Amino acid sequence: MSSILEVKDLCVYYGVIKALKGISFHVDKGEIVTLIGANGAGKTTTLQTITGLIPAKSGHVYYHDEEITKKPGHLLVRRGIAHVPEGRRVFATLSVYQNLMLGAYSRKDKDGVEETLKMVYERFPRLEERRNQTAGTLSGGEQQMLAMGRALMSKPEMLVMDEPSMGLSPIYVNEIFDIIRKIHEGGVTVLLVEQNANKALAIADRAYVLETGRITLEGQAADLLNDPQVRAAYLSK
Repeated sequence: MSSILEVKDLCVYYGVIKALKGISFHVDKGEIVTLIGANGAGKTTTLQTITGLIPAKSGHVYYHDEEITKKPGHLLVRRGIAHVPEGRRVFATLSVYQNLMLGAYSRKDKDGVEETLKMVYERFPRLEERRNQTAGTLSGGEQQMLAMGRALMSKPEMLVMDEPSMGLSPIYVNEIFDIIRKIHEGGVTVLLVEQNANKALAIADRAYVLETGRITLEGQAADLLNDPQVRAAYLSK
């Protein structure tokens, strides 16, 4: 299986603090790969560096064997990488429909955009019901759906997701993970950062454990789900 994404010896600093200490991992086409770890482990930093939001001090990021380490985020969207950020970041004063259409800003195929919008509405019926509502008036779960729908509007090959279940009620958490599974079944490769390690490992193919800027463990998600060390640290809550 060929790697769609490869990260090699990535180092990132915030001032003098070394947030990522030479991490390396890969994501193969068609996989769900999850990064798990405690708060402050470097998970969000990893995703933001991959998607061009934070500069790397050293190391390399490759997408389909092309180096993208210094490419800005808006160009990566055109290359097929969509980022669903932590905290949802919807445009609160714009309507649901306007938020979704912003996700398609880099596309020129008008008919294709309409087709994708139809698909997003089928996947998230609540967004269609609330399409004229301002995004800031949606519930947390609905805003998460909107952030995911907006990312899908760019027709990504790979979806990078940061803490999609954060702050959501258990019902919404289950719904969000079902949707991630369906998006993946539709042919999208997924790189997932998630505090809920149980849920993340249950849907992932492979996983990496990040601790204070280093990868300390990697393997099949099912194996890590049953690993005593992982269970004690991340799954006992």
